[in-house]
Amino acid sequence: MKTVTALEQREANPLHIARLSKAGLSPLLARLYAARGVSTPSEAFGGVETLLPGSLMKNVTAMACYLADCVVQQKRVLIVSDYDCDGATACAVLVMAFGASGMNFDYLVPDRAIHGYGLTPAIVEEAAQLEIKPDVIITVDNGISSVAGVARAKELGIEVLVTDHHLAPAVLPDARLIVNPNQPGCGFPSKDIAGCGVAWYVAKAMVDELVDRDMDPGFDPYELLSYVAIGTVADVVKLDRNNRTLVSVGLKQIRQQCCAPGVLALARVAGKFFGTLSTSDIGFGIGPRINAAGRLSHMKAGIECLTTLDEREAQELAKRLDKTNEERKDIQMDIVDEAVLQVKADLTDAGHAGGDLYSILAYDAEWHEGVVGIVAGRIKEDWHRPTIVMCDASDGDIKGSGRSIPGFHLKHALDRINIEHPGILKKFGGHAMAAGMTIERSRLEEFKEALERVCREEIAPELLVKRIRHDGEMPLEAFTVDEVRELSLQVWGQGFEEPVFVNEVDVKDVKLIGEHKTHMRMTCEVMAQEVTVLGFNMGELAECVPERITVAFKPQVNSFRGENSLQMLIEHIPESMNPGLDAVLAEVEEAKALKDNIRMQRMRQDRLALVAALGAEGQVAQGDAEHAVHQGGDRKHHCAGVITSAGQTPVAATVALDGAVALTVAPAVSPAVDPAVEPAGPADQAGEKGGPGEVAVAEAGAAGQVISPVARARARRAAV
Repeated sequence: MKTVTALEQREANPLHIARLSKAGLSPLLARLYAARGVSTPSEAFGGVETLLPGSLMKNVTAMACYLADCVVQQKRVLIVSDYDCDGATACAVLVMAFGASGMNFDYLVPDRAIHGYGLTPAIVEEAAQLEIKPDVIITVDNGISSVAGVARAKELGIEVLVTDHHLAPAVLPDARLIVNPNQPGCGFPSKDIAGCGVAWYVAKAMVDELVDRDMDPGFDPYELLSYVAIGTVADVVKLDRNNRTLVSVGLKQIRQQCCAPGVLALARVAGKFFGTLSTSDIGFGIGPRINAAGRLSHMKAGIECLTTLDEREAQELAKRLDKTNEERKDIQMDIVDEAVLQVKADLTDAGHAGGDLYSILAYDAEWHEGVVGIVAGRIKEDWHRPTIVMCDASDGDIKGSGRSIPGFHLKHALDRINIEHPGILKKFGGHAMAAGMTIERSRLEEFKEALERVCREEIAPELLVKRIRHDGEMPLEAFTVDEVRELSLQVWGQGFEEPVFVNEVDVKDVKLIGEHKTHMRMTCEVMAQEVTVLGFNMGELAECVPERITVAFKPQVNSFRGENSLQMLIEHIPESMNPGLDAVLAEVEEAKALKDNIRMQRMRQDRLALVAALGAEGQVAQGDAEHAVHQGGDRKHHCAGVITSAGQTPVAATVALDGAVALTVAPAVSPAVDPAVEPAGPADQAGEKGGPGEVAVAEAGAAGQVISPVARARARRAAV
């Protein structure tokens, strides 16, 4: 199935352009803002004085008074956060505000694999067993669906305050107070605010209340907006006027280095310059490094990095997060490779049956639940279908994460499936564009069919056309380093998209770049300038690019060794504007299909039985792809597998517990599983790849190396 892509040019009101230009915006920027619905200078230049008042948010004032009472009475308050970037930055906001206010507090972050999402009874039980039992739990970026968790807290004598931004279910938890703009009866206009934004409004109201009580904590809550900028961009919420202002103020703080040392350390390890930090730098640089902690290890490292005031500690924590993010990339690429092949097989089967798919669901028992959401997003971008990627959970159920397309509300779709198929969804939540769910293992196919049926009934065919909105041709006079730099400093994001232009370029040279030569770099003449044009994941086109081509692109400034130059990042190469390109692309797709078939055969050969079950403590189930770690007090028991091979056939697998050999087995005759065990140390050392027919399990690719998820991912890609 070929994804249909259409270009649509944004229209701008000439009167709005003139008004914005008169206020001081450049002609290009005035046109871009007007095309995105901005009509007045206050919308374009608004600062903190234009933010919506927190008093419009239901229960904010009451919660501020209650928290101020907690400060006075020295009640023990426990922050329970979500394990993503929005949750981490929301937690950081309250940590800094509580710390400055003299609150008796601590924070706790659920483990994705052990506790699951939200204020579950399990995390409440853990909270109650802390050395200092909390009197009050306050959630950030979660809790609106935690009916059972709140009930358990009340049984244990713990009051619960909920701050969240997700859509409210029909039945709300019986918390003392709930602050959520999406709860019934809340008149706060910005329904798309992120969890960190909600936490900031609560923190600001608390500080204001303390000031009114002559208990001024001595700090300005606006200083915390650097956290809100990061969390808002990373959570990909719609950038309405209020959200843009929150992000704009926070970005300025980071650029001026008026923020916590951890924020600067994260920018530094991501290779981003503070003075010109952009929303893109947050979305693709800082945000993923924070998120990686919650995906592969524990978000406590991310929150510690954001809140420490020690510059050296911040730098060390940022480096750890950077390393974790690199591991996340390797695991993610491995899963993407497998998922893409699985999706292509499903789409081919649907085509052979004379139909098409309106939804995509990919599942593998061994995929890592920490990255399935990212993989779903990647697949959704490629095929423009609502996409859910699923894997086995540690409790025996199947967990998944989904991403949707404009016009199809994924959370509402899950609501319908839950009604029409009682019991199939054990847990679920989310919003229009993203959702998470847990389903009964035995009902996977039923869920897949239900999702497809709902999508077919609710998605109009025109919604399956991927639409790239653009801003017309880039003017010659605006294609300068200074003008493009100015564009990059604006607040762009979901609902207020970064500009895309459509221009014709003359191609002078084409090269393949990247570790696997999957990207294309062209040297082109554009508007009388020699410019680098980059096409990521467009390597197949390198040999057939014509001398003149029209591209939809984002302009960028490339800074290297003190030199600034213009470059273009290709978003799309429209066939309608490039005669003859459709035939070339058809040949490319045919070649890719043949290559994919070969890769699928090799991957099936690699799936040999390598790991057998252990006993109780530190058990690794056959084929288990999760990190095989059994928590025992402060001690972790690590399981690792080692291969012994002869030629192209593995002849034995050794499973070790805490570095000691526990069991050695020969592989079963019928292959079915992958090695997937926790790294025990040396597995992550770089080395040479093995041959494509071998079972590639470690970066060294040789027999006798410890298997790790990261090493396996790198080695498999190298072998394929």
